Amino acid sequence: MAGGLGTRMRSSVPKHFHPVLGRRLVDWVIGCARATGASPLVVVASPTGADAFADVTVAVQAEPLGTGDAARAAEGALSGFDGDVLVLSGDTPLLTPELLGDLIATHRTEHAAATILSAKPRDPRVYGRVVRAADGTVLRIAEGTDASPEELAIDEINSSIYVFRSAALWPALARLQPKNVQGELYLTDAIGLLVEAGEKVAAHVALDPDETEGVNTRVELAQAAAVLRGRINERHMLAGVTIVDPSSTWIEPTVEIEEDATIHPFTVLRGRTRVGRGAEIHPHTVAVDAEIGPGATVGPFCYLRPGSSLGESSKAGTYVEIKNSRIGARTKVPHLSYIGDADIGADTNIGAGAITANLGHRPGEPKKRTTIGSNVRTGIHNGFVAPVEVGDGAWIAAGSVITKDVPAGALGIARPRQENKEGYAARQPDE
Repeated sequence: MAGGLGTRMRSSVPKHFHPVLGRRLVDWVIGCARATGASPLVVVASPTGADAFADVTVAVQAEPLGTGDAARAAEGALSGFDGDVLVLSGDTPLLTPELLGDLIATHRTEHAAATILSAKPRDPRVYGRVVRAADGTVLRIAEGTDASPEELAIDEINSSIYVFRSAALWPALARLQPKNVQGELYLTDAIGLLVEAGEKVAAHVALDPDETEGVNTRVELAQAAAVLRGRINERHMLAGVTIVDPSSTWIEPTVEIEEDATIHPFTVLRGRTRVGRGAEIHPHTVAVDAEIGPGATVGPFCYLRPGSSLGESSKAGTYVEIKNSRIGARTKVPHLSYIGDADIGADTNIGAGAITANLGHRPGEPKKRTTIGSNVRTGIHNGFVAPVEVGDGAWIAAGSVITKDVPAGALGIARPRQENKEGYAARQPDE
């Protein structure tokens, strides 16, 4: 369910669409549901958010009338479906497929009409409490805002995640009434209605209560991101990657890293970035949709933008920015350079202060590419105005701005000839 606005986020962006490690909040939940094998997947969205989803069925909640109304909005999309319905909140990114699998297993073992995912957190706050009879059977859920002091003393909370037998769910939802402080239709009331009808309701207590935590504020958003970061980093480290300081390293879930790579502190790896075996990423590096080859060295203070591809044992050094460019094997771009829309061959050295200028000559004209061959030696402070090609084995003189092709093996010089004026200083007037 992802129809709420999340006003406590104090944002014009709906809560479920706030980004967490490269994914929207709700996408973490959708991914978890998909990993359980649940099908079909139905997202309940507000009218303004209905077009923001792909590869799922969308049900629109016309008005924000509560969680019960949100669940009821999905009935049409699940018409004819007679299996178990897993109901998830779109603001719980820390859920795991393993936990949901255990919940479903409990539901089926207990032959229940509904099963609640509950937890016993250190701070139950205003979450709804699971009210049980003396024999431990579930009676109902007391919403935190409506609970009595005795009910608030209960340490078992409702996570707002459930499994329902579909034949029991829809009739219960049809009977919901707004009998609460908020004047909304609560999905939690369906639990009490099922018990009143003689149906069995079970509860599965999460071993790790943090996995059930929802996000309501930006503080909680940051806390959830830190947990997800830790999970991702742990997975890479167990697979043979050295992460020197996991607490300062942010790696999105779509990033691939081969074993024996080393990631130094304050590194950010995003999108479809791939890091080859034995590569070393030095501090304060950001890579987005980049390919870093085996044994390559990156950083510190390096920015690899989308489309960057570093060959085996190559180097992109300090204060280097690379965008949409291929850097050949063993080629070095050591420091203070911008390489954009370029193809550079193997075993080339790019001197400090190199710039590839790739804008079209007229507004709207496509960007041009710079091609630099293998075994090329450029000087310091070189500019390459695309489209231009430097042949294999060529040299470029320091301070040159190259606007014409340089043949293989040639020396390219494009700068004014130096002229020394003898005695110039002596002829200047005294201050």
